[in-house]
Amino acid sequence: MFDAIDRLPVAEEHRDGYKRDLYKHWNRGLLPSDGCDTRREVILAEAVEAPTVAAGCKLSGGAWRSAYDGLVVTDAGKLDVDHFVPLAEVYDSEQTPWSPERREAYANDQGSADTLIAVSAASNRSKSDKDPAEWMPTDGTYHCTYAATWVGTKLRWNLAVDDTERQALLGTAEDCADTTVTYEPAP
Repeated sequence: MFDAIDRLPVAEEHRDGYKRDLYKHWNRGLLPSDGCDTRREVILAEAVEAPTVAAGCKLSGGAWRSAYDGLVVTDAGKLDVDHFVPLAEVYDSEQTPWSPERREAYANDQGSADTLIAVSAASNRSKSDKDPAEWMPTDGTYHCTYAATWVGTKLRWNLAVDDTERQALLGTAEDCADTTVTYEPAP
Protein backbone atom coordinates (compact mmCIF):
# COMPACT_ATOMS: atom_id res chain seq x y z
CA MET A 1 0.00 0.00 0.00
CA PHE A 2 2.95 2.36 0.63
CA ASP A 3 3.81 2.51 -3.09
CA ALA A 4 0.23 3.43 -3.97
CA ILE A 5 0.13 6.16 -1.32
CA ASP A 6 3.38 7.53 -2.72
CA ARG A 7 1.69 7.91 -6.14
CA LEU A 8 -0.91 10.28 -4.70
CA PRO A 9 -0.11 13.96 -5.32
CA VAL A 10 0.04 16.04 -2.13
CA ALA A 11 -1.75 19.40 -2.22
CA GLU A 12 -3.63 21.77 0.05
CA GLU A 13 -7.39 21.32 0.08
CA HIS A 14 -9.69 24.01 -1.30
CA ARG A 15 -13.30 23.91 -0.02
CA ASP A 16 -14.25 27.44 -1.17
CA GLY A 17 -17.13 27.27 -3.62
CA TYR A 18 -18.17 23.69 -2.81
CA LYS A 19 -21.85 22.85 -3.11
CA ARG A 20 -23.17 19.29 -3.11
CA ASP A 21 -25.35 20.02 -6.12
CA LEU A 22 -22.21 20.53 -8.25
CA TYR A 23 -22.21 16.71 -8.38
CA LYS A 24 -25.39 15.48 -10.09
CA HIS A 25 -25.92 12.12 -8.46
CA TRP A 26 -28.32 9.24 -8.66
CA ASN A 27 -28.81 9.48 -12.39
CA ARG A 28 -30.62 6.80 -14.40
CA GLY A 29 -27.91 4.25 -13.71
CA LEU A 30 -26.31 1.69 -15.96
CA LEU A 31 -29.60 0.27 -17.22
CA PRO A 32 -32.03 3.16 -17.75
CA SER A 33 -34.74 0.71 -18.82
CA ASP A 34 -34.77 -1.07 -15.43
CA GLY A 35 -36.33 1.91 -13.65
CA CYS A 36 -33.57 1.92 -11.03
CA ASP A 37 -31.34 4.93 -10.45
CA THR A 38 -27.65 4.57 -9.61
CA ARG A 39 -28.35 4.43 -5.87
CA ARG A 40 -30.75 1.50 -6.16
CA GLU A 41 -28.51 -0.31 -8.65
CA VAL A 42 -25.67 -0.16 -6.10
CA ILE A 43 -27.97 -1.43 -3.36
CA LEU A 44 -29.08 -4.31 -5.61
CA ALA A 45 -25.50 -5.16 -6.58
CA GLU A 46 -24.32 -5.28 -2.96
CA ALA A 47 -27.14 -7.37 -1.51
CA VAL A 48 -25.98 -10.50 0.29
CA GLU A 49 -29.58 -11.69 0.05
CA ALA A 50 -31.40 -10.32 -3.00
CA PRO A 51 -34.46 -8.16 -2.36
CA THR A 52 -37.67 -8.35 -4.34
CA VAL A 53 -37.84 -5.60 -6.96
CA ALA A 54 -41.29 -4.21 -7.78
CA ALA A 55 -42.37 -1.59 -10.31
CA GLY A 56 -40.48 1.68 -10.06
CA CYS A 57 -37.54 -0.21 -8.52
CA LYS A 58 -39.28 -0.47 -5.15
CA LEU A 59 -37.22 -2.85 -3.02
CA SER A 60 -38.51 -5.16 -0.30
CA GLY A 61 -36.79 -7.86 1.69
CA GLY A 62 -33.13 -8.60 1.16
CA ALA A 63 -30.09 -8.21 3.36
CA TRP A 64 -26.83 -6.23 3.22
CA ARG A 65 -23.66 -6.18 5.28
CA SER A 66 -22.57 -2.65 6.12
CA ALA A 67 -18.78 -2.75 5.87
CA TYR A 68 -18.20 0.36 7.98
CA ASP A 69 -19.82 -1.01 11.13
CA GLY A 70 -20.33 -4.73 10.42
CA LEU A 71 -24.12 -4.46 10.80
CA VAL A 72 -26.50 -6.61 8.80
CA VAL A 73 -29.24 -4.39 7.39
CA THR A 74 -32.52 -5.98 6.28
CA ASP A 75 -34.36 -2.85 5.17
CA ALA A 76 -33.03 -1.08 2.05
CA GLY A 77 -34.53 2.15 3.41
CA LYS A 78 -31.96 2.06 6.23
CA LEU A 79 -29.05 2.04 3.80
CA ASP A 80 -27.18 4.98 2.38
CA VAL A 81 -25.10 4.71 -0.75
CA ASP A 82 -21.90 6.44 0.24
CA HIS A 83 -19.44 8.08 -2.10
CA PHE A 84 -16.37 6.32 -0.72
CA VAL A 85 -14.39 9.52 -1.14
CA PRO A 86 -17.11 12.04 -0.19
CA LEU A 87 -18.16 14.66 -2.72
CA ALA A 88 -16.80 17.51 -0.59
CA GLU A 89 -13.45 15.70 -0.29
CA VAL A 90 -13.40 15.17 -4.06
CA TYR A 91 -13.97 18.89 -4.56
CA ASP A 92 -11.17 19.63 -2.08
CA SER A 93 -8.88 17.23 -3.95
CA GLU A 94 -9.53 18.08 -7.60
CA GLN A 95 -6.20 19.12 -9.04
CA THR A 96 -7.90 21.30 -11.62
CA PRO A 97 -11.61 22.15 -11.55
CA TRP A 98 -13.68 19.34 -13.01
CA SER A 99 -16.37 19.80 -15.65
CA PRO A 100 -20.00 19.12 -14.67
CA GLU A 101 -19.82 15.92 -16.76
CA ARG A 102 -16.78 14.63 -14.86
CA ARG A 103 -18.42 15.43 -11.54
CA GLU A 104 -21.55 13.54 -12.58
CA ALA A 105 -19.39 10.62 -13.75
CA TYR A 106 -17.74 10.43 -10.33
CA ALA A 107 -21.01 10.80 -8.43
CA ASN A 108 -22.53 7.86 -10.33
CA ASP A 109 -19.41 5.74 -10.94
CA GLN A 110 -20.33 2.10 -11.26
CA GLY A 111 -17.29 1.35 -13.40
CA SER A 112 -15.49 0.53 -10.16
CA ALA A 113 -16.98 -1.44 -7.31
CA ASP A 114 -15.15 0.91 -4.95
CA THR A 115 -16.47 4.41 -5.68
CA LEU A 116 -19.94 3.79 -4.24
CA ILE A 117 -20.80 1.53 -1.31
CA ALA A 118 -24.06 0.64 0.44
CA VAL A 119 -23.67 1.09 4.21
CA SER A 120 -25.89 1.68 7.22
CA ALA A 121 -27.27 5.19 7.28
CA ALA A 122 -25.85 5.73 10.77
CA SER A 123 -22.29 4.86 9.71
CA ASN A 124 -22.49 7.07 6.62
CA ARG A 125 -23.75 10.00 8.69
CA SER A 126 -20.93 9.43 11.18
CA LYS A 127 -18.39 9.54 8.34
CA SER A 128 -19.99 12.57 6.67
CA ASP A 129 -17.34 14.26 4.50
CA LYS A 130 -14.35 13.25 6.63
CA ASP A 131 -11.11 11.78 5.29
CA PRO A 132 -9.13 8.96 7.00
CA ALA A 133 -7.29 11.45 9.23
CA GLU A 134 -10.66 12.36 10.76
CA TRP A 135 -12.68 9.13 10.57
CA MET A 136 -12.24 5.39 10.26
CA PRO A 137 -14.93 2.69 10.31
CA THR A 138 -15.98 1.37 13.70
CA ASP A 139 -15.35 -2.15 12.36
CA GLY A 140 -11.60 -2.32 12.88
CA THR A 141 -11.31 -5.42 10.68
CA TYR A 142 -12.20 -3.16 7.74
CA HIS A 143 -9.48 -0.52 8.30
CA CYS A 144 -6.95 -1.96 5.82
CA THR A 145 -9.58 -2.44 3.12
CA TYR A 146 -10.95 1.02 3.83
CA ALA A 147 -7.55 2.69 3.46
CA ALA A 148 -6.71 0.72 0.31
CA THR A 149 -10.08 1.53 -1.25
CA TRP A 150 -9.66 5.21 -0.36
CA VAL A 151 -6.22 5.30 -2.00
CA GLY A 152 -7.44 3.35 -5.04
CA THR A 153 -10.40 5.68 -5.52
CA LYS A 154 -8.19 8.75 -5.25
CA LEU A 155 -5.78 7.24 -7.80
CA ARG A 156 -8.64 6.21 -10.11
CA TRP A 157 -9.89 9.81 -10.23
CA ASN A 158 -6.47 11.53 -10.06
CA LEU A 159 -7.25 13.23 -6.76
CA ALA A 160 -4.72 14.72 -4.36
CA VAL A 161 -4.32 14.17 -0.62
CA ASP A 162 -3.36 16.79 1.92
CA ASP A 163 -0.42 16.08 4.22
CA THR A 164 -2.53 15.14 7.26
CA GLU A 165 -4.58 12.69 5.18
CA ARG A 166 -1.39 11.20 3.69
CA GLN A 167 0.15 10.71 7.15
CA ALA A 168 -3.03 8.97 8.37
CA LEU A 169 -2.98 6.64 5.36
CA LEU A 170 0.70 5.84 5.92
CA GLY A 171 -0.02 5.11 9.57
CA THR A 172 -2.82 2.72 8.66
CA ALA A 173 -0.65 1.08 5.99
CA GLU A 174 1.86 0.07 8.68
CA ASP A 175 -0.70 -2.48 9.92
CA CYS A 176 -1.69 -3.61 6.43
CA ALA A 177 1.37 -5.33 4.97
CA ASP A 178 -0.72 -7.82 2.99
CA THR A 179 -3.20 -5.28 1.60
CA THR A 180 -3.00 -4.41 -2.09
CA VAL A 181 -4.38 -1.28 -3.72
CA THR A 182 -6.09 -1.93 -7.04
CA TYR A 183 -7.74 0.53 -9.41
CA GLU A 184 -8.28 1.41 -13.05
CA PRO A 185 -8.03 5.04 -14.11
CA ALA A 186 -11.45 6.60 -14.66
CA PRO A 187 -12.38 7.27 -18.27
